[in-house]
Amino acid sequence: MPSLKEIKGRIASVNSTRKITSAMKMVASSKLHHAQVAIQNMLPYESMLEHILKSFLAAEAEAQTIFDQERPVKRVALVVFTSNSSLCGGFNANTIKLMSQVVDAYAQETGRENVEIWPIGRKVYEKAKKMGLNVQGEFSALADKPNVQECISIAMELGKRFAEGQIDKVELIYHHFKSAGSQVLTRKTFLPIDIESELKADHERDLTSVIATKESQEYLKRRGEREIVRTENDVKPLNDNFIVEPDMNTVLSQLIPKLAHLMLYTALLDSNASEHAARMVAMQTATDNADELLRELNLQYNKSRQQAITSELLDIVGGSVNN
Repeated sequence: MPSLKEIKGRIASVNSTRKITSAMKMVASSKLHHAQVAIQNMLPYESMLEHILKSFLAAEAEAQTIFDQERPVKRVALVVFTSNSSLCGGFNANTIKLMSQVVDAYAQETGRENVEIWPIGRKVYEKAKKMGLNVQGEFSALADKPNVQECISIAMELGKRFAEGQIDKVELIYHHFKSAGSQVLTRKTFLPIDIESELKADHERDLTSVIATKESQEYLKRRGEREIVRTENDVKPLNDNFIVEPDMNTVLSQLIPKLAHLMLYTALLDSNASEHAARMVAMQTATDNADELLRELNLQYNKSRQQAITSELLDIVGGSVNN
């Protein structure tokens, strides 16, 4: 049985750890609130742009561009979103595991050297380098501070390479933020853009709560990798006649790149909010575990202290009887 001094040292150590996890939980909660505000400010623009483009393409049967035409896949680019730091549960590990599975699947068809990785986040950058993958650049700064201009630059580079035939498909791998306790690991096609299909879950977000509930902690514990199901969202043709100025190609060349930029920026905001939510829940769980451990240690300390007092009393009584 450990001595009273050892138990007291463990109590002090757990108390210090609890203070750290509790502080990190509060910081993550504050950052999550700011991330939710960023998504909420972007949603009206996202919804309206998507509605305009899909309505236009549904009404104009001849509207087609190179960005929404599928072709044989010989070279693939994967844009993978993780965090720069750890202590956020299985957030990074699940993303990297899915990336490895996707790389292995494409490697059997096109060869491992034909799969490009565009890492957004230090964790995936280091892992991809360690695995010897074809890494294109390093964008760790975006994981901490989402920047729409850098997202536009990445989207333009990917669009240029896609248009020139250097890559045939671009996919996004990130966590979709649904609520403070639910982040869904998502694999989504970025290019070619499928205008007629839509991820319904992209519009399902709880942007009001930053509370780590028991349900959210249980969800984090039992959560495995899940890919959200794609559902068809048919757009009904409009009766309105669109007047296109100056011409259809010019309009599409403006709208489709804007939608691509928005898709990439939305994925970045989703990943950023999911990181803070996962860290908040993980730190809340760690704090609760520390509380439970403190209760056990205090009980053990009291029992050991009572036992020591009892032993001393017995020694005193035994000595007086012998005298």
